[in-house]
Amino acid sequence: MFTKLDNTTRGILMLIGATFIFACQDAITKHLAQTYATPQIIWVRYLFFAVFAMALSSWHTPLKTAVRAKRPWLQVVRSLIIVAEIGIFVMAVRVLSLAETHALFASFPLIVTAMSAVFLREKVGLRRWGAVIVGFIGVLIILRPGTGVFQLESLIAVAAAVMFACYHVITRVTSRDDGTNTSLLYMAVVGAAVLTLIGPFYWLEPTPEAWRFLALLSITGATGHLLLIKALELAPASTLQPFNFTLLVWATIMGYIAFGNLPDMWTIIGGAIVVGSGLYTIYRERARKVPDAPTEAQLKP
Repeated sequence: MFTKLDNTTRGILMLIGATFIFACQDAITKHLAQTYATPQIIWVRYLFFAVFAMALSSWHTPLKTAVRAKRPWLQVVRSLIIVAEIGIFVMAVRVLSLAETHALFASFPLIVTAMSAVFLREKVGLRRWGAVIVGFIGVLIILRPGTGVFQLESLIAVAAAVMFACYHVITRVTSRDDGTNTSLLYMAVVGAAVLTLIGPFYWLEPTPEAWRFLALLSITGATGHLLLIKALELAPASTLQPFNFTLLVWATIMGYIAFGNLPDMWTIIGGAIVVGSGLYTIYRERARKVPDAPTEAQLKP
């Protein structure tokens, strides 16, 4: 039955499947983060991801060819930014619910739009600027600064969104000269190397149960990326992009099942505004024929 569907529909279903798996990965991360340090968790993720990336890259291109970047220093900076982003995101899910973390993190496409206008000189019309402003109002509704319920920890999720937006913007630059295999390989190897220097200082011997969760963390990461890559092969990124927001739905469901967390009314309202603004921004980009985000911008350990 699945094979009888057209490629675009199959790609959309694979992307939705990938977002579900990534939500499971985030739930596992939150569980582990209650006991183990952030560097240890992402070190394990990166070691497995490095093996996965090297195998995937060598499948398409010889490794000695894949490592030849036009601007290696920019690839290194990009790789360090995504390491920092993942670390900040793990810190966010440790102290916030999955729903609130993802509702705030969903603002990153709006930040990408603003950064692209400032740093890449991309033309952004009044409608898209309006969507960005409305989206940030949604973020403020979730944060509720100046009220008794404001949590300073919520800014950690916003910081993760800013870092991921920086990663996207730099990826748009590197993708002009380097292919997906090169960017993927640099991201994996640089990240694994940096974390191998840091991770041992935070190492706490995992229990047998924790080892099982760490194994699941690695397996979900690889499986999710394989589905994501296949989805991008079957359908245009611009068609798939709106369905990335299903991650917020899955994260909310997983947060309730695994931790008993349900978002409050303000998080739901603010999250809906952020997602709606993001979807409108995507619609306007498609209408103005803004180039799709590079494939490698959607991949991370």
